[in-house]
Amino acid sequence: MSYSPTAQPAFAGPRRDAPTIWSRIGEVTLFWKILSVVIFAALWEYAGRTGFNFSFPTFSATVSAFFEMVADGSMGAAYLRTLEPLVIGLSFSLIVGISAGVAMGLRRDVEWFTLPVFIVMQAAPMAALIPLITFVYGIGLASKVLAVVMLSLPVIAINSYKAVRNVPPSLVSMCHSFMGNRRQQIFQIVIPAASPMMFAGLRLGVAEGFSGVVLAELLITPTGIGDLITYHRSVANFAHMYATIASIVLFAIIAVSTLQWIEAKLFRPEKRSSK
Repeated sequence: MSYSPTAQPAFAGPRRDAPTIWSRIGEVTLFWKILSVVIFAALWEYAGRTGFNFSFPTFSATVSAFFEMVADGSMGAAYLRTLEPLVIGLSFSLIVGISAGVAMGLRRDVEWFTLPVFIVMQAAPMAALIPLITFVYGIGLASKVLAVVMLSLPVIAINSYKAVRNVPPSLVSMCHSFMGNRRQQIFQIVIPAASPMMFAGLRLGVAEGFSGVVLAELLITPTGIGDLITYHRSVANFAHMYATIASIVLFAIIAVSTLQWIEAKLFRPEKRSSK
């Protein structure tokens, strides 16, 4: 009787390296995201039905109020008014923040004069500065744009500064060895190498800017999303108030997730889907 060294015993169990059903489910991130949302909605619904607080609506009532505001156009009109100072402030912060960050990363004298300003802006409590902004710039569009800038600009500038400073010196030395001038070093070596971290700073700046515009609308002038929250709270439409607050969180999540997806497509090849 011949014996084959590759033969496996009949009683051998399953291979330990074979993927199990739980490991396969764990790789599906969409499943866990949907499951977490379902659990959160169920807990919200249960808490609302217990009646522990008369001002806390159920999840189903909040969703119904959200679609009601979408249908009558009040939600869309509020976001259009909120997006105006947000877009203006983020555009200004993007241009000034990246320019200042690159300048601080390339020149020590610019860093010495400029970096402390951004550090103070990032550490300053925004709620305490709102009365000062209102006193100087009034209650119009300028004060809301300034609130967005004061929250988003330091994040973008400091991340851009750190990104430029963390560029590998070997890349700069390579540019010198190939007789590259200063302009080529900045635009062909430094900025492309620093782009991933700069884009991450932009993503954080958008989140901070949205927080700034909502804070400004609540504390300066109740317009846009802040007006919806203030009005429905004053008339005790708590389901509509919570729906507005939930829409703010949802909008911020969608915006940041979209920027994160763009970042992965542009700067992280390992995250790109294979074709």
